Amino acid sequence: MRPLGNVLITGGASGLGAATVEAVLAAGGRLQAVFTAAEIDSCGSFGEVPADEWERVIAVNLLGTARVVRAALPHLERSRGTLVTCSSTLGLRVFPDATAYCAAKFGVIGFTRALAAETAGRIGVTLLIPGGMHTPFFDGRDEQYKPPPDAKLNHPQDVAAAVIHALCQPSGCEVREMVVCSSQESSWP
Repeated sequence: MRPLGNVLITGGASGLGAATVEAVLAAGGRLQAVFTAAEIDSCGSFGEVPADEWERVIAVNLLGTARVVRAALPHLERSRGTLVTCSSTLGLRVFPDATAYCAAKFGVIGFTRALAAETAGRIGVTLLIPGGMHTPFFDGRDEQYKPPPDAKLNHPQDVAAAVIHALCQPSGCEVREMVVCSSQESSWP
């Protein structure tokens, strides 16, 4: 396993991003890697969600990922570093009242797969597809958009461990895609 170098993590203020920050620091991490975990949502049917809110979800979740990667790419190529992008199981299957979120997360999957082909041999690229997690992501939502109380969700620290695994692969060896869910995840398969 390669030791962690400098790691840039977006969305590091809470949830999976924050847990990954802690895991990187605990593993001795320093910019040889980027993890894009920032995300937002605006629940409701396509016709009910205001256009500016819908577009903001796309801007943060998909375009924000691309902007961070664009800025970091020259540094990652120089260090032969690793990129881990974060999609969602809702990037593989759809859910009603989540058109913006699903569109953005499907987009992250396509972007990451294309970037992996484009940068093959120069940087490592991993696509993380997590299921639901116990994070503030669901706070403040109407009850119909929250996981039920008995939902089997992952803890972000457990998913962060999978991110560390991808970041620590030897140069030239990549974990291309990871679907990381609770064994009883309701959104997968």
